Amino acid sequence: MSAPPFPTIVLVHGAWHGGWCYSRVAQILRRKGYDVFTPTFTGLGERSHLASAAINASTHVRDVLNVIAFEGLDDVVLVGHSYGGSIITAVADAIPEKIRSLVYLDAFIGANDKSLFDLDAPEATARYIEMAQSNGGYRVPPLPAAVFGVNLADQAWVDARTTAGSLACWSERLALTGRHESVRNRTYVFAAGWNGPFKPFFDSACAEGWTTHTFDCGHDVMIDMPQETAELIEQASLASSTHATNRR
Repeated sequence: MSAPPFPTIVLVHGAWHGGWCYSRVAQILRRKGYDVFTPTFTGLGERSHLASAAINASTHVRDVLNVIAFEGLDDVVLVGHSYGGSIITAVADAIPEKIRSLVYLDAFIGANDKSLFDLDAPEATARYIEMAQSNGGYRVPPLPAAVFGVNLADQAWVDARTTAGSLACWSERLALTGRHESVRNRTYVFAAGWNGPFKPFFDSACAEGWTTHTFDCGHDVMIDMPQETAELIEQASLASSTHATNRR
């Protein structure tokens, strides 16, 4: 069966956000003829009425896997922002044969037996635990958009839409087999306009020969620089879909 003219693009958001944060990028890509999916994790955004302490990172991995499975998607460019970077790593680990490219937008790069608490700065971990203890024991309220360096014009728009997340999304350690490593095409975008924890991940991507970009904007690159974000996702979509041989 011949490949479709364009791969499918799945845009995965980060903590506290929802599919809404990709609206500008999705619009640009759809105008160019791409099929674009912007799923929202269980318990966040328009699905915030489903919030519970039982929601963890595995829940969100399943959210994305189910979109790919039930929509019958193949040849996918999988994009992850922030916390979503850990999620797309796990998704690619489960179904590497369906992933053409991985794109990390100022994001954590998931690793076997590592949680976000393991990957993030220790002071951030302590802060989120304290926030949850003051909010029912499991709910982590969203940080203000200003903390993430979101442009002034969009801060109120972002703050009106972010919702609390489940602490288990930060604390759960994901089990990876290493199959995700067979996806050759990888891109990392580092947002240099704010003081975040992602420089080590960017440096690692550079050292491993990934395609890398630096954007002079805040953490929410898809909001601050939608045109540039859409363009680099399109570049990733044009890469070969061949995979490395799995040595495991």
